[in-house]
Amino acid sequence: MTDRSRPDLDDATIAALGKLSESLETVEQARGLLYGFHQLTGKADLLLQDAVAGLRDAGHTELADDLDRDLVGRNVLADRWTFQVVEDYDANYWSTYRAFDQRARDELAGGDRHVLEARMKQGERTSGHPRHEAGPVLDD
Repeated sequence: MTDRSRPDLDDATIAALGKLSESLETVEQARGLLYGFHQLTGKADLLLQDAVAGLRDAGHTELADDLDRDLVGRNVLADRWTFQVVEDYDANYWSTYRAFDQRARDELAGGDRHVLEARMKQGERTSGHPRHEAGPVLDD
């Protein structure tokens, strides 16, 4: 099939695949935010270590010791640092989500991605107009 807008598929299937794709894209955004959380938390811990050293150097030993003992390197969730949260998310949610998206595309659309968008492009472009070309794997 050279036309990714998949004229062979019914509208309901295309719409459902579009929603599944959109939901996966939302999960991908959430994953990016989770990685941001991981990196920012790590940065905060390193900055905290600098603050502890500064407090200690300034003679505030008790406060520095308390911060060092109770906050530096602390788990952000029960028994977990952020890298473990990210790894668990990837292994138990994100990878499963991606596998189901792939399965749906393989079973229903020959593996094609963004079929809904390809169909939208076909419906919205002006055939033959500059900058409205069909482009790769779409038919004119």
